[in-house]
Amino acid sequence: MRIVGIVQARMGSTRLPGKVLRDLGGRSVLSWVVRAAREAGALDDLVVATTIEAADDAVAAECGALGVACHRGPVDDVLTRFMHAMAGRRADAVMRFTADCPLLDPAVIREAALVYRAVPGLDYLSTSLVRTLPRGLDVEIVGRAALERADREAAAFHRTHVTSYVYEHPGDARLLGLTYRPAADDLRVTLDTEDDWKLISRVVGEFGDRHVPVKALVSWLRARPEVCGLNAHVRQKALQDA
Repeated sequence: MRIVGIVQARMGSTRLPGKVLRDLGGRSVLSWVVRAAREAGALDDLVVATTIEAADDAVAAECGALGVACHRGPVDDVLTRFMHAMAGRRADAVMRFTADCPLLDPAVIREAALVYRAVPGLDYLSTSLVRTLPRGLDVEIVGRAALERADREAAAFHRTHVTSYVYEHPGDARLLGLTYRPAADDLRVTLDTEDDWKLISRVVGEFGDRHVPVKALVSWLRARPEVCGLNAHVRQKALQDA
């Protein structure tokens, strides 16, 4: 069971342009995501999927500096970008990452891959089918056949979100959700606004240039409501709007 990690990354962002290459504790936000994927030790290959826009030359250059493969494809049709990034690579499944989640826990990545490999015939696994992790720490894996079906059938915003067609139109697909306790789905550690940046910067200022285990991060945030409050008002875009 070969699982390939694909990180979608681009400089364009409605609410926070250039966020994926912001300097966070001495390394780019994208570098944090790539490092988490590598430290998990669970992936057979890793590629960053960016766009053909000139602004994303900087993303391609950062990939070169990080020594990670880079594929460039369509801007809004991210599903096509993923399919082309996967072409020519031996992959039974894809673990999808977004480059605005620098606080990913390698242990969660590793656990998701172990579970996916342990369940025969699984088509989709995610920590967000029933969300219990803080937003920004979720992991999802989709089987190649399920992704190919989505590529054939999906339209509109499902092509932007890559996997949404799979879990909203499961058909005969086998889906599995991973949950963690205690639930912390009210917390937000993804990077989409300046207020998200303030919170994430506080975390990195406290823990330094290293990945923080989920339990330690949640405990630290729970003890500091003033930090949680920095981005508590931020609302995630609906699938149709992102």
